[in-house]
Amino acid sequence: MAASDGATSAAGVASLVQNVDWVTIAPPTITAAVALLLLVADLFVPERRKGLLGVGAVVGLGLALLSLVPLRAGDRSTFCLTTDAATCSYTADRFTLAIQLLVLGGALLTALLSIRETRRKLPAGEFWFLLLASAAGAALLPASRDLATLVVALEVASLPAFALVGLRRGDRLSSEAALKFFLSSVTATAVTLLGVSFVYASTGSLHLTQIAVADVPGQLGTLAKAGVALTLIGFAFKTAAVPFHFWVPETYVGAPLPVAGYLSVVGKAVGFSGLVVITVIGFPGYANVWGPALAVLAAVTMTAGNVAALRQSATRAWSAVRLLAWSSVAQAGYILVPIAGAAYSSDHQIGSTVAYALMYAVVNLGAFAVAALVARTHRLNRISDYRGLYATRPLTALTMGFFLLCLAGLPPGIIGLFAKVTVFSSAVDAGLGWLAVVMAVNVVIALYYYLRWTAVLFRSPEGAGEGAAESGPAEAAGGALAVPRSLAAALALTAVAGVVLSGYPQLVLRFAAVDLF
Repeated sequence: MAASDGATSAAGVASLVQNVDWVTIAPPTITAAVALLLLVADLFVPERRKGLLGVGAVVGLGLALLSLVPLRAGDRSTFCLTTDAATCSYTADRFTLAIQLLVLGGALLTALLSIRETRRKLPAGEFWFLLLASAAGAALLPASRDLATLVVALEVASLPAFALVGLRRGDRLSSEAALKFFLSSVTATAVTLLGVSFVYASTGSLHLTQIAVADVPGQLGTLAKAGVALTLIGFAFKTAAVPFHFWVPETYVGAPLPVAGYLSVVGKAVGFSGLVVITVIGFPGYANVWGPALAVLAAVTMTAGNVAALRQSATRAWSAVRLLAWSSVAQAGYILVPIAGAAYSSDHQIGSTVAYALMYAVVNLGAFAVAALVARTHRLNRISDYRGLYATRPLTALTMGFFLLCLAGLPPGIIGLFAKVTVFSSAVDAGLGWLAVVMAVNVVIALYYYLRWTAVLFRSPEGAGEGAAESGPAEAAGGALAVPRSLAAALALTAVAGVVLSGYPQLVLRFAAVDLF
């Protein structure tokens, strides 16, 4: 009997010792390690050499991207309680690979946009640590396969983002934006944790695949349904879906421009990848609960975002940033469409969401790069400040026009057109004809403000009169400041990626063809 008890005890201890596949977890691990390294290095690097920290961040994110190459097969798991894949907490499948590419690529472009900011306006060590720590959490989230890891990844991605928004010391707008972002996000997280506790109480497990097995309609009651609904709220907040979008405009205006671009892309990736993991993997049996909810959220979100973008005045302070903020809300509605369609279609066309998000990441970060360039000579960053950009910086104006046409889904922005067509098709294939009609109407509405901004780029520039006097001597100089090399690199990378993908859209569509089953 003693021998039997000893064997049982040994087996129990062995089940607690998990093998770690370091290659599988390399992308978030490298990012987190570089974040800590830069924070320590900041103590020893002299003030005049702080730019080296930015170079280190870019190199570290580049290494994290390279660590995705061994994972291209997309079939590795680690942190498993047993040999059964249903008890693994971390899975690197094709979906994980695509989202980690988006997150780490978006963080790399943000780093390029931020190098000059950290030299002049932001504390370098804190900024790079917070940016890479947030990126590490965002890269961990799509690989999470249990609710505990999912919540931890969500918070690791979110908490540094609050500090990034408020990092400009002495700036009232920045402090207010960070406080609003923090309070609303903490509330959403508390609701999510309550939902997780309900799910655990109903199923007895935190692993999503085991929850999916227990998640059979009729066997689980109202508590489980409430848990599903509450868990989705936190991720809907990160996606900036209506009515959880109210923090977006003020946060984007108050945050440094590179951070606003980061939130619009990587923050959104955190939200929709969490929604995919929770709904399609964890709660497929309750598609009748989350499917209609996400469909309505998608319709309301794209409509509210586009209508608010239409109302932006070209002469209002920070109207360019506000328009990009409301545009990101509308784009979130499009991203939600295939996730809602997964509840009605056996094909689970999550690849449409991934393809759209990849396209959006490239062109939206490109648009923020142009906004950062314009902000060097026009501090208030109004849409009217872009008037005549073609006369002073023709290549930049053409690039911005291309990005706006991609967001609108018009040629030559073919990748934007293809992405919208795939999302539209996913709604039709799922039988959501009404949602496809709503999307079509919203695409037409969005054409107005995207084309209006594009037209401003090519109008004759105004004289250096009252408008120049309002903005300061740098604007009156005509915007002749040299473009920093890091900012030029970010612009070049996004423009080249957009052109290549417009010429060969199948590249991103095939890469995004993920299957979670």
